[in-house]
Amino acid sequence: MNKYQQQIELELHFWKLEVMKKPSLMGNIATKFQTKINSYIPQKVHKAITATIKQMVKAVLFGSELTSSDMPPEEMSLMHREALIKSKIENYCKTGAAEGGITGAGGFLMSMADFPILIGIKLKLLYEIAALYGYNTSDFRERLYILHIFQLTFSSQIGSQKTLAQIEKWDEKLFLLPENGDGFDWQTFQQEYRDYIDLAKLAQLIPVVGAAVGAVANYQLIKKLGKTAMMCYRMRKLDIDQRIDLNPKK
Repeated sequence: MNKYQQQIELELHFWKLEVMKKPSLMGNIATKFQTKINSYIPQKVHKAITATIKQMVKAVLFGSELTSSDMPPEEMSLMHREALIKSKIENYCKTGAAEGGITGAGGFLMSMADFPILIGIKLKLLYEIAALYGYNTSDFRERLYILHIFQLTFSSQIGSQKTLAQIEKWDEKLFLLPENGDGFDWQTFQQEYRDYIDLAKLAQLIPVVGAAVGAVANYQLIKKLGKTAMMCYRMRKLDIDQRIDLNPKK
């Protein structure tokens, strides 16, 4: 393992500790507050929102609208790949910030339009990152991994911990994965995502300050997604390298 791999292994270790720590007091209060609000919303409304998010995400993940990006040469070093990925994340952060500023300035209706647009930006970024790490996103199982990264990023502390446990040793579980997304827990996915976004972007609906809030919130949300994606793919890359080291060719 070279020095760069040792460095990112250390970063990965501390990231996992951050994900696995106990929920903070403020986090628990926010979760209880959001749960209380959700209890007042009729179940048919929850079902309608779930169906909308499910179809929106499935169209992007499993449809033909979003095609796989070209993958870099196999001989490209991990350090070089990650330099390109960090640049890509920064560009997407700026795009998301611009979009959030425009929709935030437009009031409530425009801010509501920000919801599906932002999902599309985030998922496109994940496709780009996967390709730069050398993974073929035309494979359904890789798209399912992208969905788990999305869920890990935008869930409560407990939800993130459960998702992290699901994707660890991912390449050893490939033969157990489903052939389509019908078995995926869309209700939990949309609820966790919506609750997270609600708390992060609530002030975007406020007149005057909405533009600034939308820009900052989108930038930070995409930045968080990019970091989480890098850690998830590092986890796979390092796991593969370690298995190769344990089973050297004779």
